[in-house]
Amino acid sequence: MLEARALGHARQGRWLVEGVDLKLPAGALVALLGPNGAGKSTLLRLLSGEWAPSRGEVWLGGKPLRAYTPRELALVRAFLPQHRGVAFPYTAQEVVALGRLPYGKGPREEERVAWALAQTGALHLAHRPYPSLSGGERARVDLARILAQETPILLLDEPTNHLDPKQQMEVMALCRRLAREGRLVLAALHDLNLAALFADRLVFLKGGRLLAQGSPSELLRPELLQEVYEVPFEVIRHQGRLLAFPVGAD
Repeated sequence: MLEARALGHARQGRWLVEGVDLKLPAGALVALLGPNGAGKSTLLRLLSGEWAPSRGEVWLGGKPLRAYTPRELALVRAFLPQHRGVAFPYTAQEVVALGRLPYGKGPREEERVAWALAQTGALHLAHRPYPSLSGGERARVDLARILAQETPILLLDEPTNHLDPKQQMEVMALCRRLAREGRLVLAALHDLNLAALFADRLVFLKGGRLLAQGSPSELLRPELLQEVYEVPFEVIRHQGRLLAFPVGAD
């Protein structure tokens, strides 16, 4: 279990995340939602250990995150940041192989890299230079690098960014499958309906604070969505699923 306890992070005198208490169990796909500037990326960086909290603590597997060495952390959680890139002209295959560094050299490394690329539909890109790829192609290669780490926890900041609708559905279906296999997948998303279709649980942030958490059926309510996003919403049921749409004022 990954747990945030009274978690907060301040920069230049401003709290980006404040007072967040959150318990995230294995075997769940959790969607992290909220408007721009809500603190989603900051919370993911704190949960990953990339940033140290100003207040509170993150616990993982029964001990604080600060007790892990960098290699130990790399073996239990993988983090896909929102802004990502590679400064060198590596091939897609070489970029994905970076996810295998915590394991050292072994006979199965090339096989695991190929498996990760195949999972994101990027195997045909293996020998292409990463800088030559489109935004959508890079997004799939970046996700494959995270999969190559083979960790029980995946923290993903906008994993569907730059992807077309078909690819978005494929990535979310993959995330759900990974959760069904027992992993914890926490993904920051902007698309409410992708979250409604695939996530087991929703977490809403606003102004750096945890506003609500629960199942899609519990939280996809017009009054709550309007409180979060400050625009009216209509919620409908389609083929057994709730879908939410912003609506203009009369």
